[in-house]
This record gives sequence, C-alpha cells and structure tokens, in this order.
Amino acid sequence: MHLFDPLTLGSVQLKNRIFVSPMCQYSANEGHPTAWHLVHLGSRAVGGAALVLTEATAVEARGRISPADTGIWLDSQAEAWASIARFIAEQGAVPGIQLAHAGRKASTAVPWKGGKEIAPGQGGWPTLAPSAIAFAEGYPTPAAMTVVDIDTVVAAFAAGARRAHAAGFRVLEIHAAHGYLLHEFLSPLSNQRQDAYGGSFENRIRLVHRVVAAVRDAVPAGTALLLRISATDWTEGGWDLEQSSALVESLKKEGVHLVDVSSGGNVASATLPIGPGYQTPFAAAIRQRTGVPTGAVGMLVAPAQADHVVRTGQADAVLLARELLRDPYWPRRAAQELGVKIAGPVQYTRAW
Repeated sequence: MHLFDPLTLGSVQLKNRIFVSPMCQYSANEGHPTAWHLVHLGSRAVGGAALVLTEATAVEARGRISPADTGIWLDSQAEAWASIARFIAEQGAVPGIQLAHAGRKASTAVPWKGGKEIAPGQGGWPTLAPSAIAFAEGYPTPAAMTVVDIDTVVAAFAAGARRAHAAGFRVLEIHAAHGYLLHEFLSPLSNQRQDAYGGSFENRIRLVHRVVAAVRDAVPAGTALLLRISATDWTEGGWDLEQSSALVESLKKEGVHLVDVSSGGNVASATLPIGPGYQTPFAAAIRQRTGVPTGAVGMLVAPAQADHVVRTGQADAVLLARELLRDPYWPRRAAQELGVKIAGPVQYTRAW
C-alpha cells in the first residue's frame, strides 16, 4: 500500500490516506461554525485530502476549551455545520467531525489572548474532571465529577454524534487525547478517583468504553468511528504505550475502525522529544500489537516521509496539521512529487 491507495473504514470509502488533522480555529460564534470554517476546511478538501476532520467540537457548552470553540450540543450548530460538510463532500473528500470535551482544560482564553483561565464572572464557567486537580498554574481547578455528571457527558457524546451524522458527517472521531476529559480519566496522574471510574486500569478506561458504545449506538452501522489517543503522558507513572495498546485491544469488538495516535497534553511540565515523525513509532507499535488500523500524526511534512510511513506498514494513514496550514494543497504537491496522478477540481485543471 502507498499514500494514494484508497482506504475503507466501515462503509466509508476514502480516496487516499491523507487526513486533515483536527485543528482548533477559535473562531466560532456561540459554538456555531462560521464562514471561516467553511473556507478553512473547504480549501483543504479542494486541496486533495481524503478525510477532512473538524476541530475539537464540544458536545456540551462546558466542554469547550474556550468561548470561541465550535460545538454540536444544539440543533442550530448542527445546521451551521451541514453546509460545510456538504461542501467538503462535493469536493470528493469525506467530512469528519471530532467530538470532544475539554474537562479541566476548559474555560480558557484563546491562545492569542494568553490561553489561561477565564473566571466565571468574566465569561468563563465551572469546569469538571475526574478529580479536583488543576492542569497547571493559571488553569481553573475543576470539580470532581459525580456519577450523574459522567452519565450526562456520555449522553452528550451520543446526542452530538446523532446531530453530526444528521449534518452530513460520515466519520466521527472521539477525542481521548491531549489532556482533555477522556484522557484525564485514562491517566492515573489526573484520575485519583476511588470509585468504579478510578484506580485500576479497567476502571480508568470505563468512561472511554461507555462513550465509544454510546456513539456507536447513536449512528447507523457502517459510520466510520475513529478514536484519538495520546499514547503516552511522557511522564513516569502516567498513561503509557502499554496501557494504550491494552485499551485499543479492549476496544477491538466495539467498532472502532482506526486509532489516531498522538501523545502528550496531560502534564504541563512533560518534555517531548519533538522531531520529524516522533510519534509514528507509537502508531506502528499499536498497529502491530493489536491489528487495529492506526493513523500517524506529528511533524510529517515531506511527501516521501508520509508515503514511507504507509508503505512500511507503520500506519494506515497520516494526519497532517501545521503542514496543511502552511499549504492546503499539500496532497496535490505530494502526488506530483510521488508521480501519482489524481483528480482535481475542473476549475484547476490547467494546474495539473
């Protein structure tokens, strides 16, 4: 297989193995995507990616990272997403949405305004987490979730999935990475509960299992389901590759079609060995150990590099973020460099 081979996930056919990684734009209006999102996501569909994933989209208002995040907790938000999903599909790409809850990393300012806590009296809101432990200095201290809170969040993921599918999204990704709510439950560093959702590995993965099952039950069979995880906290005593592999193994019968493998985000002081393809070995290890398809993400910038990841079986797909911010038409450039002919918009024929 190579970068431009098709890929099937559930009943969804993808024309190649280049995915647009979720990238927060912090440009929504009360959770509603705007013309910015249409142009941002639509241009990458025109650019030749097979799957265009939205940014982390909150399943409830308190699950937003910032007040400017997109959401899917209202029907009107789903209606705003529908025209965007339709345009993506019209360009030959598959529209996908990342369903998310920020947990203890919610109620913060947008990055270009500092990204730190917004107090409830200044437009922020109370935050929730498995345990009452703040992410870092300058972040709000969350309330430890009750079982009722947990049930409410599971229901919110299911409701968001139903709205997303009705809006035209054919791929749903559950965000369980980067220190947000589901990752917080997975890691013993952020989850110090003493009930059925904390302590043992089986207890810490319980919420992820419930969310996966709820989302799967909320949409038609064959809808492609992805799970994004952080393979490691990069911190001693935290979530790690062994636990990640065991989690994926435990989900094999739950209908997850591909695991999107990232890392970090749950420990503010963690040091990551950032470099080209630095997270790819995690995707390769999980794929080898479990047999579940994986996606690799993280400083994959050169066409030959991305093609090598797929050709050598390290991952089944690659997800690009910053490189697609720099060049929305990267897939078309990659095809040219790799000697592959791909279809393009008739309006751009002269360029191919």
